[in-house]
Amino acid sequence: MEQTQDTRRIPTHLKHKPVVAVQNYGNLDGRQAYHTDTQGLSIGLAQWNAHGKTDISAKVWRTAGDRWSRLCEELPIHRLLDLCILFCRTKQFFGDSYRFPKGYDPANTQIDRIGLQGDAMTVEICTDNEFIDDDVRLLVDALAKDDEMLSERLRVLGRLLQDLGYAG
Repeated sequence: MEQTQDTRRIPTHLKHKPVVAVQNYGNLDGRQAYHTDTQGLSIGLAQWNAHGKTDISAKVWRTAGDRWSRLCEELPIHRLLDLCILFCRTKQFFGDSYRFPKGYDPANTQIDRIGLQGDAMTVEICTDNEFIDDDVRLLVDALAKDDEMLSERLRVLGRLLQDLGYAG
């Protein structure tokens, strides 16, 4: 299949104001690279900023045919980091899931409590999901299948965190 790159640039006239951008993310989007509607990522000034208030956010830029999609998503940076924390803890947990016949312990579904801001993020298996046993197997299989791609990104993240003084 021919690889093509979307040559459109991330818009700068919308409410989210990109400051740092990845214009070629369509070439890097995991298994969807070169065949994705996600064309860019940015860190910038949040669209919800009011006069005198400045929050930064991350945005995923998607296209719908020949125009920017309404499905573009903007996240506050702390939420992006919380998702990274959740993913890392999920990957770590399911790396040892072979110990349990269902991939988790139904009698103890809490994976961790991670202290943040004077409280804690409770990370747990979502037993409200009526298909949780099948979905756990699917997630474990997907983590294994994508391990090389995910591990590459985690190693880069680890190096950057170490360079910033956040990792030993």
